Amino acid sequence: MGNGIAQVFAQNGFSVNLIETKQEFLDRALQTIERSLSRMVKKEKLSEAEMAETLKRINGNIDLNLAVKDVDLVVEAVPENFDLKKRIFQAVDEHAKAHCILASNTSSISITKLAAVTQRPGRVIGMHFFNPVPVMKLVEVVRGLVTDDDVTESVMAISKELGKTPVEVNDSPGFVSNRVLMPMINEAIFAVHEGVATPEAIDDVMKLGMAHPMGPLRLADFIGLDVCLDILNVLYEGFKDPKYRPAPLLVKMVDAGKLGDKTGEGFYTYS
Repeated sequence: MGNGIAQVFAQNGFSVNLIETKQEFLDRALQTIERSLSRMVKKEKLSEAEMAETLKRINGNIDLNLAVKDVDLVVEAVPENFDLKKRIFQAVDEHAKAHCILASNTSSISITKLAAVTQRPGRVIGMHFFNPVPVMKLVEVVRGLVTDDDVTESVMAISKELGKTPVEVNDSPGFVSNRVLMPMINEAIFAVHEGVATPEAIDDVMKLGMAHPMGPLRLADFIGLDVCLDILNVLYEGFKDPKYRPAPLLVKMVDAGKLGDKTGEGFYTYS
């Protein structure tokens, strides 16, 4: 997600500091962006000159404190773990300029809770992109309890500059997107677990009968079963409602390291 977010900002004229924890991860991220842009050139959606200019706008950095000190907007895109995000937000809050907006690409964690660990809660907001970021048009803009109006207006405007369609929502576990999507995926996993149908059959029903472009189990593999489990746990803990209880089969698959596309095996097998 971080790669895609950096690419989209750079493609639309923004200077970007792409931050990673190790040089090897940073090199891999930059190579991924270059491959993505190369595909766009081959499809004639981008010229060679535009690709070169986009890459010039991306500055790789493994020093977070240095990378955030002169920027106007930070978009955090680390895994769905509150303690990890808390550490990132506190570090950025300490070193970024007072006017800098701190945005999270979280798909479920409370923006209000993240804002509370900073000294600038009014300048914290959710900027939830969708994967693959260069293709998907939606940005779910999530207002925390004390997010300033001008911050929301700025992020809505920036999202439009990126060629995206921003939709404003209020802070709640899972926001709108995952509060609706994850129970569907979870129920599909329960159906597999109970022997109601195979993953292929369930996905075919949803694609052919409900006009979904991708079935829920194929989508779960694409998202990452570990990410799906993290989001369901946030919903379950946030609402204390048993309808969000993760399917036992999902928990077992994550425990077994079968996470979907990223590991080559989930509900489907990938070569």
